[in-house]
Amino acid sequence: MRTAAILGLLIVAGWAELLFAADAARPNVLFIAVDDLNHWVGYLGRNRQTATPNIDRLAARGVRFTRSYCAAPVCNPSRAALMSGLRPFSSGVYENDDDFRNVIPPERSLVTTFRQHGYYTAGAGKIYHEAYPRRSEWDDYLQSAGSDPRPDGPAGVGGIKFAPLDCGDEDLREWKIVGYGIEQLQKRHDKPFLLTIGLHKPHMPWNVPRKYYDQHPLDSIELPKVQADDLADIPPAGVEMAKPKGDHRAIVESGRWKEAVQAYLAAITYADAMIGRLLDALDKSDYRDNTIIVLWGDHGWHLGEKEHWRKFALWEEATRTPLIWVAPGVTKPGGVCERTVDFMSIYPTLTDLAGIATPPHVEGKSIRALLADPAAAWTQPAITTYRYNNHAVRSEGWRYIRYANGDEELYDETADPYKWTNLAGKPQFAEKKSELAKFLPAENAKDVSESAESPQAARRKRRAR
Repeated sequence: MRTAAILGLLIVAGWAELLFAADAARPNVLFIAVDDLNHWVGYLGRNRQTATPNIDRLAARGVRFTRSYCAAPVCNPSRAALMSGLRPFSSGVYENDDDFRNVIPPERSLVTTFRQHGYYTAGAGKIYHEAYPRRSEWDDYLQSAGSDPRPDGPAGVGGIKFAPLDCGDEDLREWKIVGYGIEQLQKRHDKPFLLTIGLHKPHMPWNVPRKYYDQHPLDSIELPKVQADDLADIPPAGVEMAKPKGDHRAIVESGRWKEAVQAYLAAITYADAMIGRLLDALDKSDYRDNTIIVLWGDHGWHLGEKEHWRKFALWEEATRTPLIWVAPGVTKPGGVCERTVDFMSIYPTLTDLAGIATPPHVEGKSIRALLADPAAAWTQPAITTYRYNNHAVRSEGWRYIRYANGDEELYDETADPYKWTNLAGKPQFAEKKSELAKFLPAENAKDVSESAESPQAARRKRRAR
């Protein structure tokens, strides 16, 4: 009896050891989301004034994508789409005031999928839009990182908020969010983990310690490349999105355009420093060699291009943002992928790399093949949706926009990298428009907040008056 019992314990212990070894072989995931970060990062070369040494060193470690685009140029629908695998035109989540929880159950989320397959899930900061938290998906989540200090002096121009702060890095909530990630990386985990860290900066207000403003002296600031009367060939639906008489007019009339650019650059550099802290902690941890890293921004940002500020548009600046992958055993250092992808690829790529079956509802495609060979063939363009039935289709050389009322824009990236000339009305480009239009959705889900009873619908009606 005693011998049999001992033998049984040894067998159980042996199986436990085997299971632990199997878990240890499964890759961990460090998932880094950055809010309102456009293509002003060093490795993309769009703005030579930017200072992002940590993002750039991460890019050098794996595959960096040069044409990567959001599913929606708005925080809530972008994040809901990426995290659920459902595009905005499938879910009906188009705006920041659309509560995605009403139409997307937690069982469909990326986090839940990993959790159901044996992963420990932990997170901090902004992953979903914070108006609609659903932290029950995670095993552990930093409940609060507090709030940032406010500046003593003037705080920007109108709705564009910025000012330097006389404080330290540790006084901002990003420090605490990243600190949570560092603590998780310092722990021993008996399961593979999915660690999601969401940075708020460079989301407004661009209030960061003064030393980051000092890295971008005002007298050296260059304004974005713009063309006078750039909206002259833009159809009415596009001009309506641009709102040239709003933020742009206020900034130009204030004479503080360069200050706003300086502030955005400073906020980017601050976010980059926080990313550096997280990467340093990973490199010092036991998980360095078995952790997938994916870094993405939820959408881009305009700073006067096409007389527009903020996101909320279907042009390049509002939709292009960094995407970097480091996947041990798959990516190689220094990889550069010129293929056009959107962030609906992140969910299925992570499940693919982790050996998890991708749920059938997920609409994106895995880009594992591009991680292994950045020059591999890829024919799927990026699709970005803003509000009901407004879409942009982005291929390697072209951007085609069709608005709900039928208005169109078409841009040739090779001949016109800053998208200053709308070719949509020229007959010789009709075939190109038709080619790209094939990727537009055949159906568009109704906006989840459009019911007559919803408070969101009431607010929108008031705004429209």
